[in-house]
Amino acid sequence: MRFRFVTKTIHAYLIDYPVAGLLIAAPFLLTLGERDPVAMWLSVVTGVAALLLAALTDHNTGLIRIIPYWLHLWVDRAVGVLFLIAPFAFEFTALETWYYCMNAGAILLVTSVLNAPEEAGSRGANPAHAPRAAVAHGADAIFRR
Repeated sequence: MRFRFVTKTIHAYLIDYPVAGLLIAAPFLLTLGERDPVAMWLSVVTGVAALLLAALTDHNTGLIRIIPYWLHLWVDRAVGVLFLIAPFAFEFTALETWYYCMNAGAILLVTSVLNAPEEAGSRGANPAHAPRAAVAHGADAIFRR
């Protein structure tokens, strides 16, 4: 098994929508935000934004595929950093701190360490990327001579 196994397809089918749902539901199940509602709403709002991001991303489960996958990954990573900083910036309780730090670790691990790089031919599959792909392949042919 390859170390970097989270492909664009795996990310689309097994991560995006289930994680968004968990980010929305988990604060209620764990009763986050009893002392400070920011702890609850940060997760809920991020979950709703994750649903929107998944629906707008150019991958298998995207509905209106306008956001490139590479940008989707950078947004995910930014959320990971936000989740790492939030417990200390907002002085969350121990459970809330654990929740956000574990999510941050999982997000950063999946999107950075375990994320498989896109195959060179996958960008050309989208008609919007065809001109760039053609130019890139032409440049490769020139430099191989």
